[in-house]
Amino acid sequence: MIEAAMIWNEPNNKSHWDLEIDPDWSRYAECVRLAGRAIGSANPAVTRVLGGMSPIDPHWLKQIEGHGALDQVDVVAVHGFPLDWNLWPIHAWPEKIGEIEAVTDKPVWVTEVGVGSFGAEEVQVFGVDRTAELLVGRVPRIFWYSLFDLPQSWGATTRHREAEGSSYYRHFYMGLIREDGTAKPALDHYAAHAKQMGLMQWFHYQDPRLDEAVSWMKRLGVRQIRTGLSWADYFRPDALGWFDRQMEALEDFEVTVTFCFTPEHLGIAPHHTSAPIDPAGFADFCAEMIDRYAPAARPLSVAAGA
Repeated sequence: MIEAAMIWNEPNNKSHWDLEIDPDWSRYAECVRLAGRAIGSANPAVTRVLGGMSPIDPHWLKQIEGHGALDQVDVVAVHGFPLDWNLWPIHAWPEKIGEIEAVTDKPVWVTEVGVGSFGAEEVQVFGVDRTAELLVGRVPRIFWYSLFDLPQSWGATTRHREAEGSSYYRHFYMGLIREDGTAKPALDHYAAHAKQMGLMQWFHYQDPRLDEAVSWMKRLGVRQIRTGLSWADYFRPDALGWFDRQMEALEDFEVTVTFCFTPEHLGIAPHHTSAPIDPAGFADFCAEMIDRYAPAARPLSVAAGA
């Protein structure tokens, strides 16, 4: 079920990691070292993925390598949204992958790539097809973001929200299916690539869309998905019950699970983007989730005298 575990989400993005607390990412690197070691101890067969960087930045990667962050991961991940947030054209994808390959010998996965329908749904159609053309066969894993539009009433998980202007509102138009459940034109185009390009879909705590998402993904022929288990959600009522339901629903897929979000009471600052007071607590959470949802195979015992 779980083939890979990602350590945090977009740690070099100021909306997802508080740089006022950790300006050189040394605290993040410690989280990666401890969590990576804990995941590897819990199940060595699980691929450990460095949290998808956004922006794609080889200088950042070298900086955290200097802190030892790459010693306990197997894969480096990147995120890219060239028609919505990034300042480079969609045609530059091979070049952006090459920039990271030039500074590491670890495999590079594209764990979030997407084009929204904020400006025009026709742009998203082009984005799906061109992304597949550029990336399928170029990298081992690709996850399209996302299946569903984010409901307007939920709000996007960024630090500055409406102050980000149109960049904030684009978050609500990244899905292939509208908030009302109707398909956008790009859905059929994605279906043609679903076996080679997985889906990235966040599920909120007690997300009512879970069963519908699974139904759509099976209908589309999706094999690989990426989602998240939130350390912050772990402290909600019946958190393990919700985690169990989510992971059971996804058991037919090859899952890359993302561990992230600091509980307010365990952060240096009371915010989900804060570095934790004790990074070992985050590592313990990662290990517990692997033990629960991707336990290592136990060797068969050999009868005495056999």
